[in-house]
Amino acid sequence: MKSLSSKDQSLITKSKIAAVVPAHNEEKNIAMVIKTMPEYIDYIIITNDLSSDKTSQIVQEIVKTNKRVVLIEHEENQGVGGAIASGYEWARDNNVDAAVVMAGDGQMDPNDLPVLLIPVLSDGVNYVKGNRLLHPGSIEIIPKVRFWGNSMLSFLTKIASGYWHISDSQCGYTVIDKEALKTINWQKMYKRYGQPNDLLVTLNINNFTVKDVSIKPVYNVGEVSGIKIKKVLFTISRLLIKRFFDRLVTKYVIFDFHPLVLFYLVAFFLLASSIFFFTRVTWIWIADGYAPLMSSMAFMFMATSSLQSFFFAMWMDMEANKSLRR
Repeated sequence: MKSLSSKDQSLITKSKIAAVVPAHNEEKNIAMVIKTMPEYIDYIIITNDLSSDKTSQIVQEIVKTNKRVVLIEHEENQGVGGAIASGYEWARDNNVDAAVVMAGDGQMDPNDLPVLLIPVLSDGVNYVKGNRLLHPGSIEIIPKVRFWGNSMLSFLTKIASGYWHISDSQCGYTVIDKEALKTINWQKMYKRYGQPNDLLVTLNINNFTVKDVSIKPVYNVGEVSGIKIKKVLFTISRLLIKRFFDRLVTKYVIFDFHPLVLFYLVAFFLLASSIFFFTRVTWIWIADGYAPLMSSMAFMFMATSSLQSFFFAMWMDMEANKSLRR
């Protein structure tokens, strides 16, 4: 904590902080993750998500000599989201001030932790997440497929969550405060790799503040990824579409009405209409060799109006969520 002021160092030291470490078959790195955990971390919560290797045995041995370590055993595999949820519930029930998520594969640099903690402990931010895309040279460090896949999901997450200022939505290096821990029902949280995206939507519905901070991407430390990019992109995209409508209905219809809902409805109606007219124009052009004028004009009008409605709705969503930006 050399780069922090004495005030910030004192605040971190005095706060009760838990590190939630989801672990599934992490026998190679789990001991290193625990060993490199900063001293100011009061609890190291390892959630063993039904590993088939020696992860559990290694942690059990460490528990005997390291009183900070807490081992939670899952009787069935719940996915990384389920493992994090179990750790969050333990942190909530033990009244910690902040809970940080650090992967069990060593891909999160402990030196970055203070810059994640300070906004929560000092500035009243409810949720802080790391952003590897902001780090200088990240495009050279992060594998290309992951970089562009992450960028695509980040854009979709902006729309679904209402946090238009965030990116690197798949980064799991996060800190959450006591209020959010106690408010959210962790049993309803998405269990798999879409957990960070699902959580952002839930945070927005509850009007919690979120901040991005730049962190260093860490790769080639022995991590083994079980993520299949194409499958994850499809699965998370489908989740984001569902959660987008959940947020609109809950936040802008049930809790309070906002006209942006009407703009989105108009946009979707016009989009469907434009697809109909585009299909008709294409069909006639292929069959008869010409494009009907009225249908072509209707398509262009519908498509243009749909885009305008979408942009107006997005702009109003940005304005409505300005207060949640930190």
